[in-house]
Amino acid sequence: MSKTLTAYTCSSCGHQTPKWMGRCTECGEWNTLVEEVVRAAPGRRPAAVRAEVRPLSEVPADRATRIPTGLGELDRVLGGGLVPGSLVLVGGEPGVGKSSLLLQALGAIGAAGMRALLVSGEESPAQVRLRAERLGVTDHVQVLAETELEAVCDAIALERPDVVVVDSVQTLHSADLSSAPGSVAQVREAADRLLRLAKRDNITIVLVGHVTKDGSVAGPRVLEHLVDAVLQFEGDRYRFLRVLRAVKNRFGSTNEIGIFEMTDAGLSPVADPSAAFSSGQPSGPGSVLLPAIEGTRPILVEVQALVAESDLAMPRRAATGFDRNRLAMILAVLGRHAGVPLASSDVFVNVAGGVRIDEPAADLAVAVAIVSALRGQQAEDGLACFGEIGLTGGLRPVGHTDARMREARKLGVSAVVAPTGTAGFDGVAVREAAGIADALAEALP
Repeated sequence: MSKTLTAYTCSSCGHQTPKWMGRCTECGEWNTLVEEVVRAAPGRRPAAVRAEVRPLSEVPADRATRIPTGLGELDRVLGGGLVPGSLVLVGGEPGVGKSSLLLQALGAIGAAGMRALLVSGEESPAQVRLRAERLGVTDHVQVLAETELEAVCDAIALERPDVVVVDSVQTLHSADLSSAPGSVAQVREAADRLLRLAKRDNITIVLVGHVTKDGSVAGPRVLEHLVDAVLQFEGDRYRFLRVLRAVKNRFGSTNEIGIFEMTDAGLSPVADPSAAFSSGQPSGPGSVLLPAIEGTRPILVEVQALVAESDLAMPRRAATGFDRNRLAMILAVLGRHAGVPLASSDVFVNVAGGVRIDEPAADLAVAVAIVSALRGQQAEDGLACFGEIGLTGGLRPVGHTDARMREARKLGVSAVVAPTGTAGFDGVAVREAAGIADALAEALP
């Protein structure tokens, strides 16, 4: 009986070699050779079938009923629930709550009459039982403690559950590959086999993935291309708020976010995110309110800034919850078009509450917060700012202004500084500004 044959393929140029080498002989790149299966052992390859080609108009539209997870915020991010036969990847830092979130979802799915299976590669069944008792989901979830990929696939095919959670994909290993669990080849092989199993048997499989130092999902980039949805679970383990966002979603929008609160009984959805992320009023110089939009949801957040004289040749620019490259652009615009001297100062920007804001509408709030911290001048009570800053110093209008101001008014905002042309809203006065200098004069007179 012949063995499974493997080869080493360069991830940069695709060159194959029968043995591992530190440097690719074709393109010269270092440490790019990864192990791949070239020919599987006899009996494992499926019989060849004739491919059917037909017009797209004749393909029946399959609108499968989604599986609700019992957590409204998770369903919002997924686009209404889990799609049968899909493969979902959930990533996040250790301790952020990935396992608790998915175990709660499995418990709700099992309580609804469907079969739910947890494949645990990191914890023993006893450890899973302790967490399940704390979350109150012990009666409706099956558990399998296994790390061998072939055994996991056989168990799933035999049990035929509706939803499977694999915690985590980096712990699975195949006997066909000699590389260690968690390597590029092992992770790719595990994802590929589970994907084929999910599509063939119409089973929803959720993979838990580790993350790297920069917060991206660990493993080969092809892993994110294989799956149907990639969810990122963000938050500081030392804070109680967690944010779930979709990086990729073939069955829904990637603009929605889910907000959870970590409690003793697990993760619970946050009914009023604005009240959690903002106190409703500026907390001192360097604090400005921002009505942000995440997907279709308006959120009022507090943007904080600190400006201090620097003893370094190159002053520090640090941002938490905001893009550092965009912060550098805002500082350059403030110096060039508003005459704000920041070349010799350290600048720190933070979005309170642990949420991350990526939309350009946050530019004006960040700029006003920085100038407020520099001058030691607090913005007036009941004032919020939003708008996109251009490289010429002008302000560009942004969308969803009604939703922004409606949410701001709920928390006591009575006036907003916004780009010229922003429509007014009942109960909220709009102070229009054409450029960054005008906006600073309106916000910090």
